[in-house]
Amino acid sequence: MQTFIPDSSIASDVIPSANYGDRNKGRLPDMIVLHYTGMPDVEGAIAQLCTAGTDVSAHYIVLEDGRIVQCVPETKRAWHAGVASWAGEEDINSCSIGVEIANRGHDWGYPDFPLRQIAAVIALCRGIMLRRKVPPHRVLGHSDVAPSRKKDPGEKFPWHSLANSGVGHWVQPAPIVRGQSLKLGIISDEVRDLQQALAKYGYGVLVNGKYDGPTMDAVTAFQRHFRPARVDGIADHSTLTTLQSLLAALPAEAMVAAK
Repeated sequence: MQTFIPDSSIASDVIPSANYGDRNKGRLPDMIVLHYTGMPDVEGAIAQLCTAGTDVSAHYIVLEDGRIVQCVPETKRAWHAGVASWAGEEDINSCSIGVEIANRGHDWGYPDFPLRQIAAVIALCRGIMLRRKVPPHRVLGHSDVAPSRKKDPGEKFPWHSLANSGVGHWVQPAPIVRGQSLKLGIISDEVRDLQQALAKYGYGVLVNGKYDGPTMDAVTAFQRHFRPARVDGIADHSTLTTLQSLLAALPAEAMVAAK
């Protein structure tokens, strides 16, 4: 790809990626998916996202010092989500803008996200939301749309800070208390209710009443995003209550789309 004018006024550099295509069926992006790079250094991450043949890319990379690099124009389909789904859609790359956040990730020590970097993510996302009419509840993590494969941006990512600036959907997590919980292997109507609630919010879970591996993966992803104090894949009272609070706070049209 030849160089191009960045879509965001706060993007400091353009490093064109060779890995992109057209959005399928003219789909316009109405979702933002946040990732971490998950590599030891940012130079390697940029090379991975921009070099032909790696088959991965993102629209933006947010560096640790707050600088923003654009690699793919927003009108094009970057290859960032992989096999993923949300609210019944399975071609997430065609309906989303992908933002990679420079962070070594779980496999390389998983450092905290610097405040300057988070401020840049917020500013970038606010601009995308305005340009592309992205509603707050469609700003998601890679782990939300691919819970069985991905952990990023992970439990250290400050989703609450983003929500305070109008980016993303958030409620205060319910406190963790002792009590009964749902876990792997349980078959019950309560599990079915949990699966229905997760699916209604957008997670790609099969409603079968059995707390199976994919259900546990979805609960784990939900916890990473919305109840990060304990990420164990067990649907305790805190997890269930937080999920219901989020559903209650969703716009009515979003609930219909997620059924």
